[in-house]
Amino acid sequence: MSLPDICTGNSARSILAEGLLNSAGGGRFRAFSAGSQPKGAVHPLALQELQRLNIPTDGLRSKSWEEFAAPGAPRMDFVFTVCDQAAGEACPLWPGQPMTAHWGMPDPAAVEGSDEVRQQAFRDAAVTMKRRIDLMLSLPITTLDGLALHQEVKRIGGS
Repeated sequence: MSLPDICTGNSARSILAEGLLNSAGGGRFRAFSAGSQPKGAVHPLALQELQRLNIPTDGLRSKSWEEFAAPGAPRMDFVFTVCDQAAGEACPLWPGQPMTAHWGMPDPAAVEGSDEVRQQAFRDAAVTMKRRIDLMLSLPITTLDGLALHQEVKRIGGS
């Protein structure tokens, strides 16, 4: 199954989600991240946090969600927004009509303060996202009907 994690800038939260899900999914899922207004670079603390968790960061990049709405793009089964701004934007029409949910969380890249405070913000974001991903991966996806699955996925994100 494939899914993008959507955030406006695609530099922190959605990148964390992409790395975490690709690592935890054990080949069951292929995660992508994208943004409506990508920053063009991955936040260094997002990469540092993934590396701290022994998650590969090769190939992670800030990219537009347009890549995944274009002909020939991977078919998405789920689309998660992880920031409140992206959740309120008009998303592209995703081929295959994937299930959508909002898993909003504070932006660690917006945290100001010492290096330790900023690193902790990324660590907190990664912990929250990992919990949500683990809950999703524990769902009996193949046995739930579409409505029940959608309700469970939305519940995980608190929406």
